[in-house]
Amino acid sequence: MPGIEKLPIDETLEDSPQTRSLLGVFEEDTAAMSNYCTQLYQAMNRIYDAQNELSAATHLTSRLLKEYDKQRFPLGGDDEVMSSTLQQFAKVIDELSSCHAVLSTQLADAMMFPITQFKERDLKEILTLKEVFQIASDDHDTAINRYSRLSKKRDNDKLRAEVVEDVYTSRKKQHQTMMHYFCSLNTLQYKKKTALLEPLLGYMQAQISFFKLGSENLTQQWEDFLGTIGTSVQNVRREMEEEVGQMQQTIQQIERSCDPLYAPCDPDPAHSPVCRSLTRKQGYLYIRNKTGLVSSSWERQYFFTQGGNLMQQGRGEVAGGLVTDLDNSSVMAVDSDDRRFCFQVTSFDGKKVVTLQAESRRDCEEWIATINNISKRIYLSENAEELAARVNQSALEAVTPSPSFQQRHESMRPGSKGRTGRASSISSVGSEPSPALSVLSLDALVAPETPIQFDIISPVSEEMSGQSKTASQSGRRSNPFGESGDGTSEDSEDSILHQLFIVRFLGSMEVRAAESADVISETMRQILAARAIHNIFRMTESHLLVTCDCLKLIDPQTQVTRLRFPLSSVIQCSSHQDNKRLFGFVLEAPGGQGDSSRSVCYIFESNNDGEKICDSVGLAKQIAFHSEMDRKAVEKRKEQDKAKEKQQEELSKQRQIEKDLEEQSRLIAASSRPANPPSSDGQFLVLSNSQSEDSDAGGEEGKKKGESEA
Repeated sequence: MPGIEKLPIDETLEDSPQTRSLLGVFEEDTAAMSNYCTQLYQAMNRIYDAQNELSAATHLTSRLLKEYDKQRFPLGGDDEVMSSTLQQFAKVIDELSSCHAVLSTQLADAMMFPITQFKERDLKEILTLKEVFQIASDDHDTAINRYSRLSKKRDNDKLRAEVVEDVYTSRKKQHQTMMHYFCSLNTLQYKKKTALLEPLLGYMQAQISFFKLGSENLTQQWEDFLGTIGTSVQNVRREMEEEVGQMQQTIQQIERSCDPLYAPCDPDPAHSPVCRSLTRKQGYLYIRNKTGLVSSSWERQYFFTQGGNLMQQGRGEVAGGLVTDLDNSSVMAVDSDDRRFCFQVTSFDGKKVVTLQAESRRDCEEWIATINNISKRIYLSENAEELAARVNQSALEAVTPSPSFQQRHESMRPGSKGRTGRASSISSVGSEPSPALSVLSLDALVAPETPIQFDIISPVSEEMSGQSKTASQSGRRSNPFGESGDGTSEDSEDSILHQLFIVRFLGSMEVRAAESADVISETMRQILAARAIHNIFRMTESHLLVTCDCLKLIDPQTQVTRLRFPLSSVIQCSSHQDNKRLFGFVLEAPGGQGDSSRSVCYIFESNNDGEKICDSVGLAKQIAFHSEMDRKAVEKRKEQDKAKEKQQEELSKQRQIEKDLEEQSRLIAASSRPANPPSSDGQFLVLSNSQSEDSDAGGEEGKKKGESEA
């Protein structure tokens, strides 16, 4: 190849200074080539590593796009357009990932392998030959010096032969090593050109193959798809800019309108009058919490009204909690030693008192008016504003602090006659029909103007008067949980069937046609409609125990029996046609004094299928029916056995009487005869012991009689 310098191999034996000088030039060139090749190898290795990382990252991106459907985003998780678009992108990127993997393999074979071979094999071979040549040259110089120091006077043939042999061996080794070294250096001049060109050629071929493969995969269809996505992105960006502009305008308007509201106090009461017709309100209030016997603390919470309930919710909480029931409650402004704008809410039974603080007097008056309207059940009416106008006067009086709260509360406390259904239910409809419930269509299946019970009535509240009278008469102590102390739970323990279900009580009401097939579904419809009208979402969770004797509603925390229904009083039980979790049963409940029995329908919601619970109740009734039949058969058999025993006793008594009569007749016959004369044949009549004793006794009596007569 023209232009390539060579070392003269034929001058290696002469080993002239010119040859050594030329060798030094070749060695310097080799060192420079080795340094450059190392840097080039590092650069190409970075390309190879980056390509491997790009391939792995592309594959990871494709996998994450495919898993977009499995993610659960709180907002926008069900966007099918976005999901399908990402799936298309995942498909394209997956193909690109395959192309990148092929490119990585080609770079490893066509680029990294040649330069690695040149660096690890050829250059290391030159360095090794250089070291061997240097050792051989040093040995040759040592042998020549030894040969030149041979003495003329003391000529020793043996020593001279050894020195000559040493010179011969070292010179031969130097010559051979030098020739191989020169040959490798000359070859290196060719290899350094191929070592630089082959990796670059392989790199370019791999890139060309990659781009060809990409152009084959990314067809016109993908170009159209990418164009469509680009247009959609531009539309979304345009909508975002418009929305941002609208939000900025809204923010400016709100800032201008809400500037007077930033102050906690009312700058101009005439400009912002108090609205007294509210039936719903929310905002931040301070609530007073007791921390000791005489100490208390104030905590800021977010309060809101929901139906007839006052709820509170702290920051970071998902849902609110119940504070108190506002139906028939009392509210008034109070004076506090360390706080302003305070008002007090007292429940209908006077057992719970909540003290709250508002930010301003206007806010305090609005809260008082709102709670006053809710306590009068104005929120249930269609014309809430008209009814609110009637109670404005009482709300204005309640705003003024008054020390006679206890007297006012005693006057507002409900009596015993009109509050029988309000004792333990916070959401029950009273004896008077609610104005919201008047819109419901009551069929012939349900008794007209029937109150709906939304909470479980404890047996204590229903039978408190009867229990108190019985306890006072009998002197026994009544159970506060409504359970008798005579071991009534033994009947359920001996039952064959024990099935427990988790249920939530929805409501109950009195029905007319207890045996009608549509009475339960009609009751479900009316109770659910009443709950929706009253905004009643709270339900009491219980455990329903189904046995062969009764149905029990048990408190899951205290394990106290809330209600107990005898199985014989269950008329029918069925579930909802569409929502199988809803079920109910009709009971025949005893009426009051002098009244006939009445039918009550109870509606529940279960975690399981309601049909399973109905089937369990039906199975319990069948088992109870068969048990009753068996019991009656056993009793009938016992009665028959007793009748037979009685008949046997009567027969035995009759036989004994006949035997006694025969014995008496024999005694009478024996006593009526004279003394025993001898018989004609010389024999005597022998009486029995009893007859002889009777005759002796008769003789003694005759003697005594004769003596008395004398």
